[in-house]
Amino acid sequence: MEKDLHADLVQPGEPPLSKGWLRNYLPMGIGQIVSLVGSALVQFALVWYVTKETGSAAVLATATTAAIVPNILLGPFVGALVDRWNRKLVMIIADLVVALATVVLAVLFATDAIQIWHIIAILLTRSAAGVFQGPARTAATTLMVPKEHLSRLGGVNQAVDGMINIFSPALGALLLAVLPMQGVLAVDIVTAAIAISLLIFFVKVPQPKTKPKTDKVTPHSLLADVREGIRYIVTWPGLFLLILMASLLNMFLAPGGNLLPLHVTTFFGKGAQELAWMQVAMGVGGIVGGLLLGVWGGFKRRVWTVLMGILGIGAGMLTFGLIPANHFTWSLLSLGMVGLMASFANGSLGPLLQTKVPPEVQGRVFMLLSSLTLAMMPIGLFLSAPIADNFGTQVSYIVGGAACLVIGLLGLMDKRVNTLDLQKEGGALITKEEIASRLEN
Repeated sequence: MEKDLHADLVQPGEPPLSKGWLRNYLPMGIGQIVSLVGSALVQFALVWYVTKETGSAAVLATATTAAIVPNILLGPFVGALVDRWNRKLVMIIADLVVALATVVLAVLFATDAIQIWHIIAILLTRSAAGVFQGPARTAATTLMVPKEHLSRLGGVNQAVDGMINIFSPALGALLLAVLPMQGVLAVDIVTAAIAISLLIFFVKVPQPKTKPKTDKVTPHSLLADVREGIRYIVTWPGLFLLILMASLLNMFLAPGGNLLPLHVTTFFGKGAQELAWMQVAMGVGGIVGGLLLGVWGGFKRRVWTVLMGILGIGAGMLTFGLIPANHFTWSLLSLGMVGLMASFANGSLGPLLQTKVPPEVQGRVFMLLSSLTLAMMPIGLFLSAPIADNFGTQVSYIVGGAACLVIGLLGLMDKRVNTLDLQKEGGALITKEEIASRLEN
């Protein structure tokens, strides 16, 4: 009976999954990986071009902001729209917009008409399309993959992300050496076309049995949907606290990634090669963590895997901040631990929410989570700058790691959070008798 107690229950209104779920999901998953590789190549190529042409940190910061702002501003509204619309169609149109934006950019490079503001505008457009594509894919996955495999799938996705992070810069540099910029961009167009074709011809994306709202979308109805999503989150204490934890973690941990090049040069006295080794260490850790999670699946209570990952990230980050400048090798090991534990946390958080939140509101919940976490990122970056200038970059890692540990421990001790797997909507605990009754029916 213990296994049944921790088993995920099918949410009311969800269509049953067919036995051939993997054959249906796999083309979408492969298309996603192919598309991510293309996007990573474009990201590397454009950042390198902007760096080479301007040498300006302000321009790079503007380009980074262009990739974040759509998610912060549009996220809650996009989530409400995704919950109304056909998710397969949303994914196709979003991928098509990204491909068309890249076509425009390739033409500008080919005709030697490119300007920096063109690149920023295209990044803004690609990011805005991605705001739609992400929640539509996540919500669709919930209805395509059996719940017992969601954590394993999350682990595989984390491993794939780690491999892309490791190999895409090298591949991007190789392509830039043998192709003009428009040639590199053409690779992304081809990968997008592959992803769209696989989705159109080989994937059936189910919709929730609970019918989405069909009334005309107006500013009033859209705001009402957003308010409904916010109310859904804040009236479920455990869910609200978990999302708040994720947002605070991003605020405390984001400065570490931003300051890493400066930390390598000013604290360790190293150069670009050592910075690359640090990024590889985190990527390898992410791959190992993702593969372990893919095989293991995590604890039966997914929230425990999330909390273990948070504590591990905090321990790794704190250790990284405390390592002396003459022990560079140890810094690689600590960053590898951060990457490994991040795979556990991130790879389990999504499946946890997918199994607890009904499909008809998942778009809003996931986009509110994304918007809140990204909105906290500039706050962390803004606060960390004067601290790093006055007390050294290592302070940011010590503070971030310690805050991560505190947040993880608070979540571990708070019953509203640590029992989230065993809660009904709203936060009431599910009893053994209720689980047995539902399983029988």
